[in-house]
Amino acid sequence: MRNRLILLPGWGLGVSPLEPLAAALRGLDEHLRVEIEPLPELDSADLPEWLDELDVNIPSGVWLGGWSLGGMLAAELAARRGDECCGLLTMASNACFVTRGAWPHAMPQDDFVAFLAGCSADADATLKRFSLLCTQGAEDPRGLSRLLKAGAPKTSSRSLVEGLRVLEQLDTRSALQTYRGPQLHLFAGHDAFVPAEAAGDLLALLPDVEVGLIEQASHAFILENPHGVAAAIQAFLHESGDD
Repeated sequence: MRNRLILLPGWGLGVSPLEPLAAALRGLDEHLRVEIEPLPELDSADLPEWLDELDVNIPSGVWLGGWSLGGMLAAELAARRGDECCGLLTMASNACFVTRGAWPHAMPQDDFVAFLAGCSADADATLKRFSLLCTQGAEDPRGLSRLLKAGAPKTSSRSLVEGLRVLEQLDTRSALQTYRGPQLHLFAGHDAFVPAEAAGDLLALLPDVEVGLIEQASHAFILENPHGVAAAIQAFLHESGDD
């Protein structure tokens, strides 16, 4: 199924931020089947449990991709599947979302703890703040953030908190090094969550994969410029043998 791409969304905002990108990809290639798979809604932060659910719901032999948390989960699933995954693409996904000793260009631990506490106390207010931060650095940040928040599904506070706990523990470096298929990783120059320097860090870790930096873009660049992102992805798929 080299003509099938499954995209995973980011935390809290559902599938709607990826819909314009999926439509743009279909417009570039009528033979490409692009689907968006919602993230699990589990009252658990057990990463293998999340991956098991995705593994069951997503057919094998497809391209895997995702935005932010979705890209990190796609990376883990690609490593798990090995040759059964055609290729991997991530957008605004850091190898580690939270800083670690050998991965400094990420969200500071104290900031993440405060964000998690805010979500536990008032999930709706946290989602509103999150959507604003996603669009920080965009040409029309407030308009874009309203779009993000309006499309967000009704999710239980417990599921949102557990999703953040999964995000906190994820360290995809080993998965990215393990997976031997083609990889494309896109970053944004004005990302409020994933420092632009992470692109260089990833290229140093994986010198044989494709890493791109979109200079004038926010964390939500998939919604800012879906046609430009789709063109980059379509070129990657074509170069990787998906004619």
